[in-house]
Amino acid sequence: MANRRETATLGAGCFWCIEAVYLEVEGVESVVSGYTGGAVEHPSYEAVCSGTTGHAEVAQIAFDPAIISFTEILEIFWQTHDPTTLNRQGNDVGTQYRSAIFYHDEEQQRIAEQSKKEADASDLWINPIVTEIAPLATFYPAEGYHQNFYQQNPYQPYCMMVIHPKMRKFRKAFENKLKASASAA
Repeated sequence: MANRRETATLGAGCFWCIEAVYLEVEGVESVVSGYTGGAVEHPSYEAVCSGTTGHAEVAQIAFDPAIISFTEILEIFWQTHDPTTLNRQGNDVGTQYRSAIFYHDEEQQRIAEQSKKEADASDLWINPIVTEIAPLATFYPAEGYHQNFYQQNPYQPYCMMVIHPKMRKFRKAFENKLKASASAA
């Protein structure tokens, strides 16, 4: 049986953070930073950052479900950002930074809704989860300089202050889900 590939599209604040996390997960084949959920065709980064397009910064994650399931992708999602803050992740504020799961089919919708209920009922977060669960609209890849941003710019101030601590915490919490190359990082 050939490798099956599935895709998840997640918004969890800045797409640089989401991309950095999932690029290190065993079974993830690729991650593309981009935009979805808005009304403007082919939005630019500047337009999305203005908060006027309705798009969210997202990462589109291609993965092998024989190695990691969509449920496991969501377990990482709930623990690597704050899904209880509406339109905000840390100092990143606006609808473009909303917590969102953009499902690709009915099965992903079912799993996302169940996963959200379970995460909300757990003691993971004190406040209620406000993550949007919506069908995937058109996905627009972000400009080239946004792709693999953390890997290519580890000493950029945002990477040093925001992403690096998040990655340290992620690697510790999900050590058993890391690619061998990420375990050594």
